[in-house]
Amino acid sequence: MAPALIVIVIAIFIALIIGLWLLTTYNGFVRIRNLVQEAWKQIDVELQRRHDLIPNLIETASAAAQFERDTLQQVTAARNFARDASATHQGVAAQSQAEQQLSGALGRFFAVAESYPQLQSIQNFVALQHELANTEDRIAAGRRFYNGNVRALNTKVQTVPSNLVARWFGFTEAEYFELDDPQARNAPTIRGAFDRLNPPPQ
Repeated sequence: MAPALIVIVIAIFIALIIGLWLLTTYNGFVRIRNLVQEAWKQIDVELQRRHDLIPNLIETASAAAQFERDTLQQVTAARNFARDASATHQGVAAQSQAEQQLSGALGRFFAVAESYPQLQSIQNFVALQHELANTEDRIAAGRRFYNGNVRALNTKVQTVPSNLVARWFGFTEAEYFELDDPQARNAPTIRGAFDRLNPPPQ
C-alpha cells in the first residue's frame, strides 16, 4: 500500500472516531438535558398542588379557631409569591427562593397550630395537613432526582473534553433546586409538624 494511501486511511479512521465521539457526546447531552427538564416538570406539578392546598388549609384554620392573623397573612403572602414565581417562569433559582420563604411560613404556621388542639378534631384540616405533608415528601424526592440530573449535566458541561461539545452546541449548566435560607432550614418541617400533631396509634 502506498504511503499516501496509508495516510488517507488513517485520516479517515481518525475522522470517523472523532465523528462518533461527537455524536455520542451530543446525544448524551440531549439525554441528560431532557432528564433535567422532565424532573423539573415533576417538581412543578407538586409545587402547584402545594400552592392549591394552602388556601383551603388556611380557610379551615381561620374558621375553626382564633388563629393568629399575622401568621395566616405571612403564609398567604408567601404562597402568592411562590405561585407568581412559578406562573411567570422566573427560573429555578427564583422559584427556589420563593419556595424557601413558603416553607418557612408553613413551618411557623404549623408550630402555632400545635397550640390549637381543637383543629385536630376537624377532619378536613387533618386531611389537608396529611395531603400537604405527602406533597412535601414528593417534592423532596423530586428535588433529589432533579439535582442529581443537574449535577450530571453540569459535570459534562464543565469537564474536558465534553465541554468542547457543550460550547459548540450551546449546552449550558442548569440551576440546582436548593434550600439555602437558614430560617427555612430551621423552621419545623410539614412532615414533622404532621407527625407531632397526629402521632401514629400505639
